[in-house]
Amino acid sequence: MNLLELGLRVRKRRVALGLSQERLAKMAGLSRATINQLESGTLNDLGVAKVSALLELVGLRLEATSRASSRAPARRHALLMASRTASVSYKTPLEPGQLAKALASGELPTALLPHVATLLDEAPLSLVVSAVEEAAERSHVPAKRIWRHLTRWAQELHSPRQVWA
Repeated sequence: MNLLELGLRVRKRRVALGLSQERLAKMAGLSRATINQLESGTLNDLGVAKVSALLELVGLRLEATSRASSRAPARRHALLMASRTASVSYKTPLEPGQLAKALASGELPTALLPHVATLLDEAPLSLVVSAVEEAAERSHVPAKRIWRHLTRWAQELHSPRQVWA
């Protein structure tokens, strides 16, 4: 589970419990802005101790399980989030379908080069992992092949991120 999914679950519980963001923030020892960012998916980081306390407060648990062994389906919106992340600085957005097709085929259209460079250099790695997983599930292309495509692209685009070296 990532902060985006966690935020959605916290919001659902907060609303079900009839708590305002401000009240929950005070109870959890956090700022209202932090709760707002968590629920809207814009929070970059929140320590484990704070997450654990917040979840306990609203009656949720944080468990470490593999997606394959859990009953919950794999994240289905990773391609959407990845394409949005890659499009932040560009006038023309990268569509999730375009990203999925490129990931699965390994063919990177010239128009997508800046978007993919941004994704490789700046996107949270957990988001990249989830996008690869979703693309593999959608296209029935092994995730290993998609990782090879990403690694090749990173080398061709001279990504400074050490993970691609």
